[in-house]
Amino acid sequence: MMGVVRVARVYDVDPGDEAAKILVDRLWPRGIRKDDPRIDEWCREVAPSTELRKWYGHRPEVFDEFARRYRAELDSEDGRAALARVRELAGDRPVVVLTATRDVDHSQAAVLAEVLADLP
Repeated sequence: MMGVVRVARVYDVDPGDEAAKILVDRLWPRGIRKDDPRIDEWCREVAPSTELRKWYGHRPEVFDEFARRYRAELDSEDGRAALARVRELAGDRPVVVLTATRDVDHSQAAVLAEVLADLP
């Protein structure tokens, strides 16, 4: 069973946080080294497809539709495999779902955190 799920910007997370810190962006964030201690694992497979990401364009007015489409992607065979990988990485620890997006509340990380929190 996965622990508590939180969302944070990769730039703001405490590297000493004991939670599993999982980056869920399709693209690597600018200004962050690949060995940065704020990131335990990069799980880009769980990110929205490039097509969906570009369609959304971080426009809050279409966030509900984006969330619906992203949840549908996560419900696919590949999506379920990516979710299983995140659960495996987290184990019993709390999880911090990381994104470089400025508007965390209207991001794929927020949707993913809800999905993870609802998993049995």
